[in-house]
Amino acid sequence: NHVQYGSTHLCFQYTLYTYPENWRAFKAQIAAQYSGARLKVASSAPAFTFGQTNRTPAFLNNFPLGKVPAFQGDDGFCLFESNAIAHYLSNEALRGSSPQAQSQVIQWVSFADSEIIPPASAWVFPTLGIMQFNKQATEQAKEEIKKVLSVLNQHLNTRTFLVGERVSLADISVACSMLWLYKQVLEPSFRQPYPNVTRWFQTCVNQPQFKAVLGEVKLCEKMAQFDPKKFADMQPKKDTATKKDTPPKKEKAAKEASKPQEKKEKKKEEKKAAPAVEEMDECEAALASEPKAKDPFAHLPKSPFVLDEFKRKYSNEDTLTVAVPHFWEHFDKEGYSIWYGEYKYPEELTMTFMSCNLIMGMFQRLDKLRKNGFASVILFGGNNDSSISGIWVFRGQDLAFTLSDDWQIDYESYSWRKLDPDTEETKTMVKEYFAWEGEFKHVGKPFNTGKCFK
Repeated sequence: NHVQYGSTHLCFQYTLYTYPENWRAFKAQIAAQYSGARLKVASSAPAFTFGQTNRTPAFLNNFPLGKVPAFQGDDGFCLFESNAIAHYLSNEALRGSSPQAQSQVIQWVSFADSEIIPPASAWVFPTLGIMQFNKQATEQAKEEIKKVLSVLNQHLNTRTFLVGERVSLADISVACSMLWLYKQVLEPSFRQPYPNVTRWFQTCVNQPQFKAVLGEVKLCEKMAQFDPKKFADMQPKKDTATKKDTPPKKEKAAKEASKPQEKKEKKKEEKKAAPAVEEMDECEAALASEPKAKDPFAHLPKSPFVLDEFKRKYSNEDTLTVAVPHFWEHFDKEGYSIWYGEYKYPEELTMTFMSCNLIMGMFQRLDKLRKNGFASVILFGGNNDSSISGIWVFRGQDLAFTLSDDWQIDYESYSWRKLDPDTEETKTMVKEYFAWEGEFKHVGKPFNTGKCFK
């Protein structure tokens, strides 16, 4: 399989602009996991701030609609529209190896956009508090989802995947479009008549390449319902963040659509569902931009060590002569701690590009930790004989991953040791891991690739 999923993309570096947790961006990210494309995700400041960066003249010059996900190669090649980006980052195995398979992949990608997303949006968005609830629209959406599940269940009755014998872009697109359905509303009794679909979905999301992007996907236990208070609470913040039409307008449209007007009623219902597709990115962006919990580091006293200043030195100046001396000159051992993390399961590491994707997947899921953390993680060795370890710097004295549920997906796969900043061992390890050069006596394998979390 590793050979099947190899790619010519390994030579290039790409950037994907998006907001955090954007299911449309997930398609491209998962495709890159399979092909080995070197994809950097820009989803937070300073690289990208949704609602600001995508309105700048420079961004609009490359992406006239200002929508995300948006894609740019280091050669200047730009793409918008998530399906095009995912297709470009794929390889032959994902796109289909014959004209028939390629056409079937396009068929299922189109199916996701036209048959799954509109009813999924109408049903799920109100449960997330980002769209007003309309009973008739929701009931219609449920019926449409049942039809979709029936089609998929029949197709998957004798198949493991949608096209061919292995994962393709069809599986990636359809699974991503159903992510919120399975997480929010498809409770066991609702999904029970469609066992083939649930089996297929779980097979997909448990593939290492999916997990590297999505983390652990938990299926809904109880169907989420519309919460009027949650909806009301989100309105003012959402308007400020997006400067788009407010949900009351959508609510009015929904009420208009629900008036009994004989044959016209059904047409209005169908028209009402369409904006959900167009507004999907904006709605989810508003949701993603909401601070859902208080800062886990808020209780700590202010530290004289300015982590961002060190990161600037590290990014822009020489590591050994400028960045490392700056680090030790300003490091606050009361306000920060240094940790050594080593991947516990080196025997599971196979192709080096997949090991690199494992590291980058962890970094992506720790996006909101960047403000209070820094890491230099190194892959040592080669294919089928490698190890991963790194030096991490966190605000406070505790292992930061334990402070938020969102940060706990990967850290248990590593063993952690707190380092004493005053010892020579720590100073040597910091120097070697930050500079990506040295003897690395404790490793026993040559340096392969370094990745930074900053």
